[in-house]
Amino acid sequence: MRKHVIKAIREHAEREYPRECCGIVLRVDGRDEYVPCTNLASGTEHFVLDHREYAAAEDRGEVVTIVHSHPNIPATPSQADRVSCERTGLPWLIMNWPTGEYTMLEPSGYLSPLMGRPFAHGVLDCYAFIRDYYRETLSIDLPDFERRDEWWLKGENLYLDNFEKAGFVSVPPATLCHHDVVLMQVASGVPNHAAVFQENGTILQHCIGRLSGPDVYGGYWRKVTVKVLRHKDLIHA
Repeated sequence: MRKHVIKAIREHAEREYPRECCGIVLRVDGRDEYVPCTNLASGTEHFVLDHREYAAAEDRGEVVTIVHSHPNIPATPSQADRVSCERTGLPWLIMNWPTGEYTMLEPSGYLSPLMGRPFAHGVLDCYAFIRDYYRETLSIDLPDFERRDEWWLKGENLYLDNFEKAGFVSVPPATLCHHDVVLMQVASGVPNHAAVFQENGTILQHCIGRLSGPDVYGGYWRKVTVKVLRHKDLIHA
């Protein structure tokens, strides 16, 4: 990476500290330049690159690298970084601040393990868990949906608006069976969490602030359940 690009990234990381900075390395007429972008994420622990700024940059040249900083932690790629790098199909540069040291990450076919993954909204969250579970366990590909931070508090209804588009139908809770998706309403006015039911009476889920894994389906989780969904490919299986 050229020195002037690294210098610009370090300056951006310093300006945004203690939040993560994010941006892109753009190649215009054979010369690389760093384009700082707006981090739309809430809080200080992740980034959401503004897609409008990304599109505007693409109109000027070729995006060759995605950039973000790790404030106060090493530039080691997280599981969420590795998953997102695969999605973009581009190299990622991760810079620690305040040290200014950086790591380059290349797409390599990485897949996050289903169990024990850390939570990262929009990348490794409850819907990402369901998508990966259905792909790995049932060979069913579910569409992805863009989801803003705390979308359930901003007038959006991700699950109810999109479950039919993803191939699911609502079924009576009394018919709950293996692989069904359980929609839950957790401290929200709309369903904002989902889990996959297992035939042994447990659910597999990924909650905010927790590693993904199993829980007994009863008590609180059953109380906050508002809908049971079944994928159309499993109805007559």
